[in-house]
Amino acid sequence: MPLDFDLCYRALKSRDARFDGSFFAGVTSTGIYCRPSCPARSVKRSNIRFFHTAAAAQGAGFRACKRCRPDASPGSPEWDVRADLVGRAMRLIADGVVDRNGVGGLAGRLHVSPRHLQRQLVAEVGAAPQALARAQRAQTARVLIETTTLPFTEVAFGAGFASVRQFNDTIKKVFATTPTELRRKHARKFATPGTMSLRLPYRAPFDGGGLLAFLGTRAISGIESYDGTVYRRALRLPASDAIVELEVKQDYVRCDLRLGDIRDLGPAVRRCRQLLDLDADPIAVDEALGDDRVLGSVVRSRPGRRLPGSVDGFELAVRAVLGQQVSVAGALTIAGRLVRRFGKPLTAPDGHLTHVFPEPAALVDADLSELGVPGSRRETVRTLAGAVAAGDLVLDRGADRTEVAARLLSLRGVGPWTASYIAMRALGDPDVFLPGDLGVRRALEKLGHPGDPDSAQTLAERWRPWRSYAVQYLWTTL
Repeated sequence: MPLDFDLCYRALKSRDARFDGSFFAGVTSTGIYCRPSCPARSVKRSNIRFFHTAAAAQGAGFRACKRCRPDASPGSPEWDVRADLVGRAMRLIADGVVDRNGVGGLAGRLHVSPRHLQRQLVAEVGAAPQALARAQRAQTARVLIETTTLPFTEVAFGAGFASVRQFNDTIKKVFATTPTELRRKHARKFATPGTMSLRLPYRAPFDGGGLLAFLGTRAISGIESYDGTVYRRALRLPASDAIVELEVKQDYVRCDLRLGDIRDLGPAVRRCRQLLDLDADPIAVDEALGDDRVLGSVVRSRPGRRLPGSVDGFELAVRAVLGQQVSVAGALTIAGRLVRRFGKPLTAPDGHLTHVFPEPAALVDADLSELGVPGSRRETVRTLAGAVAAGDLVLDRGADRTEVAARLLSLRGVGPWTASYIAMRALGDPDVFLPGDLGVRRALEKLGHPGDPDSAQTLAERWRPWRSYAVQYLWTTL
């Protein structure tokens, strides 16, 4: 789909950082592509071409600007919002599915042919799946080059390249320099030995403190910790386990990663961005909700609220089931017991972090009698685990949201609130409302509006397509 040239050019002329990652500008006179906020001098309209993705710009022969580093922009919020084939494909590519399973594996996940998938992506974003994955590999390689002292051979294969030659050629083509030059100019020191320290960009405003506090008050003993400033947790990734430490800074989120396998860098970064909703467009959300007579004052007092995501859809779903009809503290106690009993111990425990959350297969036939929950809820957890382990239910950002909702509601013990909560946080659906949620009801009553489900549902219709964010703002009032 073509970009609006006039709108993009106005954003470029004004160096509007809100559009960083939403599109890229190629300058034909220099052969360089930039992010919209690039501080370089303005160029003529006739010398500009606009692209949906960095991969499309690279495919057209442009190389990345060394000044604004467009490859380090926040991701486009469009791909998090869209629930269609292209949106789901972009989210799966970002999670490294092409590198792990190839284009055929990606197409299989989406239940379409590789040829149809390629046609759709080229038509919508200007690049095929392999080109999009290649651009992502280049960015991952750049991070490894600049933040580690690993030999380039390990960097190449860790970033997903098939050969060192392919790695060298890509770095030279995309960044107009060699791996050696990149390392010499930009090498950073480790935060601690064996740890990569990254900067995750976001769009302002960003209520990062509120977001980390939300995650911290729900931290499960053994896999998460929060000290009021720094949030830490264990991750289960495609090739290994890892530990991440996140702290909100002035213009970025500090992300310190200790990986068991370097190939997991890309998925780890993507899941941290999903957890913190770093690719969101807060201006669009707050403009839509900020003038509402019921919600507006809350939005204006806490701008930049994000939608807390998850790093593991299955984990989030189990937590939602265990939290039914109990307090947050009670749910954490139960989840902590589950982790200690069935979680996989970390090879190298780190302080309060000792386990990763149990895999689905570990809970299918598990004896959950010691958890302290009713038998019906224990059975729901086992049924949920069985559906995920068998592949009948997929709970990640590439899943079809409508199909997941229907599948969840078919499971005994999963009602509308649980299914909606899972869609909101595990699938990242921005337009979910919880009319029966006790917190939502109390918040609406506090704001002077009836809190009964019917009245709440009617009110929330005017908050589309950002009802998930409206729920987050309502919860802040409590």
